[in-house]
Amino acid sequence: MNDRTGPQSVSQQGLPVLGEPRPERADARRNRLKVLEAADRLFAELGVKNVSLDAIAAAAGVGKGTVFRRFGDRAGLAVALLDEREQELQAKILSGPPPLGPGAPAVERVTAFLDAYLDLLDRHVELFMDSENASDGARYRIGSYRLWHRHIAMLVEEARAELDADYTAHVILAPLAADLHNALRTEGFDLARMQSGLRAVAVAVLGPRLQAEA
Repeated sequence: MNDRTGPQSVSQQGLPVLGEPRPERADARRNRLKVLEAADRLFAELGVKNVSLDAIAAAAGVGKGTVFRRFGDRAGLAVALLDEREQELQAKILSGPPPLGPGAPAVERVTAFLDAYLDLLDRHVELFMDSENASDGARYRIGSYRLWHRHIAMLVEEARAELDADYTAHVILAPLAADLHNALRTEGFDLARMQSGLRAVAVAVLGPRLQAEA
């Protein structure tokens, strides 16, 4: 029995939503965002393993107890930061301006997503590597990957309905693995080069088919 998801079912499925909305007091939200912004800055400057909760609390202007109660430890804070940034990207995909958001041709939306995701990955590659390397195949089981895959699969179907949208989406997302990104950075590839290269691949795969000469 062939149970592969066909192109029609891809378009019928909406995007999953990352995270669950939680009631939050205004002051608690302000403190949470201050802590996340401080962690974001310090992680980028010093590396995740070189930043203490004390340093993050001081940079955010809150007590260490506030950070500990909300996030538990540095690992919990790192996960929360990555989740926050991915939810921001999802919001732009769902309701932001085109081409990342609705309203642009499918291929333009795919390349806009790849640019945006590579930018996010480049800034937080250490966090992504920790998340994706938690266990074998962890990258493909987390909710965010399923979201990005569904988003790209829907756009693949729109651009090239004759393709296997589910499989092609995996192919397009494959170069976004954190370990590959980190390895390329180590070899001297800069962000602009990777964005340009991946855009070219997506356009080659999803652009109009060339008509064979008679």
